[in-house]
Parts: sequence; structure tokens; C-alpha cells
Amino acid sequence: MRDFPSCFGENGVQVADSSSSTSKAAQNLVTCVYQGRLRGRSCLITITWSKNLMGQGLSVVIDDSTNHCLCKVDIKPWLFSKRKGCKSLEAESSRIDIYWDLSSAKFGSGPEPLEGFYVAVVVDREMVLLLGDLSKEAYKKTNAAPVLSNAIFIAKREHICGKRFYGTRAQFCDNGQIHDVTIECDTGGLSEPSLLIRIGSKTVMQVKRLMWKFRGNQTILVDGLPVEVFWDVHNWLFGTAIGNAVFMFQTCLSAEKLWASFTHTTTDPTILPLSCSQIFKDSQRQGLGFSLILYAWKNE
Repeated sequence: MRDFPSCFGENGVQVADSSSSTSKAAQNLVTCVYQGRLRGRSCLITITWSKNLMGQGLSVVIDDSTNHCLCKVDIKPWLFSKRKGCKSLEAESSRIDIYWDLSSAKFGSGPEPLEGFYVAVVVDREMVLLLGDLSKEAYKKTNAAPVLSNAIFIAKREHICGKRFYGTRAQFCDNGQIHDVTIECDTGGLSEPSLLIRIGSKTVMQVKRLMWKFRGNQTILVDGLPVEVFWDVHNWLFGTAIGNAVFMFQTCLSAEKLWASFTHTTTDPTILPLSCSQIFKDSQRQGLGFSLILYAWKNE
């Protein structure tokens, strides 16, 4: 088994400092990346959902094929008292409109809405990205024409919490089945810690002697597709009480390409809090499939 890539070293995945307030803030963020078409060229649309005491927040960032930011729109939590609206701007001779309606949205424990909403990105009156289950309402509001190919969901970064069990839901291929993903790890018992990962009710991976194998990678099969799983639980075993573990699920054509996308991105571990997003964006440009990065925080 290979060592976990250096970009996920002891300090490489810290997204929060030692304060508990910052840790809690990090746990209320979900970032999703979609690949779409903008004026016939590939673009990346990053949607970040946030949640704090003031309510729900939303950020939309559009990058072109050269990783140049074309626009960024922040919808602050206190503006959600309106619950719906539109922001417009000009970028490189194009008109970009961001529409949202969360007036009937239903939320779970996280910041991402489950149903009763839409978020639409319209460029020059064409629907580039449409999220949510209110598509009829979105097209009526925007008067936008649908594009020939819909944006593809290619990456997700999420913070999850638990004491022994950590769960989320994931769709490992576009229009594929949505699976329950469960990570089980007990580091506080008398027995030697071990790691279990389940997809649905099926155990797809088990790591014993975790004190020695606190970083590593293994290939599993989901829906017949090979999925490379990387884990780093160093902070759970040897770090601070509020330290987080990191798990990455990557559908890929070549594990060697994936390895290269990590090790060649940067050699400076101190800049990784900013570069982890870039890592899975770059991996998508190399045709490496869907990425899911989970930051797992222990509730003590």
C-alpha cells in the first residue's frame, strides 16, 4: 500500500485552527463543483453552501478553462430573509445572471438544501447550470433557453461529524445511483482501532492495525466502477482532540494519473488549505472522474 499523498500530511489538511468556533464553522460548509460549457468552452462552476447563526449562505464562482475566475457572487445569510432573488454582472462580454429561490426550501442537518428550491446560472440567456427540484419555476423566472448538454457534477467537499459513525450521501457517476456512505472508526476503545467503510449496507473496505496504517489508499468497486479511496486519520490517533480525519473517494481511469495530480500540484504543505480545491479541480481536467473529499470531525 502506498503512503497517503504528501498533500494530506499532518498539517496539509487543516482547514481550521485550534479554536472550537472555527472548527464548527468549517463543519457547516459544503462545496460542489460542476463542469459546464460557457460560450462553447469548458468551465467550472463552484457552489458553496454555508450555515451559521444568521442563516443559510450561498456562494457561486465561475472559472474558465484556464482557471481564470470570471465571476464570484456571495449571497450572505442575512440576505436570505428575502429567500429569493437575482444578481447580474458582466464578464468578458457576457451577461451572467444568478437566480435563486429558497423560500420553500427544506434543509437537513447540513447547509445544503434537500428539496423545494432552485439555483440557476444563466449566461447570455442560456441555462448553464440548474440545481434543485423546481425546474419549471426556474425556467419561468429566468426565461432562459436550455443548453444542449447539462453541467456535470464532478466534485464535492463536505464536513461531517460523529463519534464513531460518519455518514453522507454520494453519487459516484453522473445520473448514477445515490449511495449512503458510512465510515466507522472507534479510536477510544480498549481494542486496537480499525476502519470500516460501507456503501449502502455493504462493507467495501476494512483497515486493521490502524495505528500503523493511519494513511493509505485502496480501490473499491461502486456500481461496477473502480473508486480509489484515500484516508488520513493521523489527527484522530495522534493529534488534538478536535483534529479532523480526511477521506477522499475518486473515480478514476488511472490511479497513476491521480497520484501525479496530487504530488505535482505543490511541494509546500503550508499552502494546502487553499490548494485542496485546486487539486480536485485539476484532477477533473485530466479526466479522472468524480471526487468526494470528506473532513470528518469527532464530537467529543
